[in-house]
Amino acid sequence: MKILMVFTSHDILGSTGRKTGFWLEEGAAPYYVFRDAGIDLTLASPKGGQPPVDPKSDLPENQTAAMARFKKDPDAQKVFATTKKLKDMRSEDFDAVFYPGGHGPMWDLAEDLDSIALIESFYNAGKPVAAVCHAPGVLHRVTYKGEPIVKGKRVTGFTNTEEEEVQLTKVVPFLVEDELKRLGGLFEKKDNWQPFAITDGRLITGQNPASSTAGAQALVKLLKGAAEQASSTAA
Repeated sequence: MKILMVFTSHDILGSTGRKTGFWLEEGAAPYYVFRDAGIDLTLASPKGGQPPVDPKSDLPENQTAAMARFKKDPDAQKVFATTKKLKDMRSEDFDAVFYPGGHGPMWDLAEDLDSIALIESFYNAGKPVAAVCHAPGVLHRVTYKGEPIVKGKRVTGFTNTEEEEVQLTKVVPFLVEDELKRLGGLFEKKDNWQPFAITDGRLITGQNPASSTAGAQALVKLLKGAAEQASSTAA
């Protein structure tokens, strides 16, 4: 099985002058879920190379086991430092696509035409699409059969109250929760910072950084289930 992970290349937090990027846990934890499951991984970003890490995600209070493992893993660090260019990625080369969050994707991937076309290509081909935390925001211009891809789907993502807690409600281009609801998504959520991931058909979404492992595990489960079904059908 092959999964494409798509990272942001954006490193400026709106007009604040502060740095942003992807949330380190949301890259590291899924990476190891996929690797430990024996999945072939390719990492990509709009600019290629090292995607920016949100410095806040690496603060002492935000450390996790996956991040500690990543910092002791030079091979993984090299993979992250050499992401391929998003424009060169094709859905036919992979079984699924996974988008880690952080605030960065809200600015570049949410409006990136290559990303939008790629997600639509995966979904139109019957392949799963997964996104966690702020990354469900990258779906806001994605359509399926002429309608928003999230319309009528059970979805989650970074909530309004979580955005309020980090005091960035007035900084982000849009609020993930409000936008998914506006597009017809059936938005669900748990308490702030609690792990929560939803699988609805081929669409998987996770609420926050703590949900990145659950979101990745849900994608592995979906892929393995599809592979088993295909195997039994062939038999």
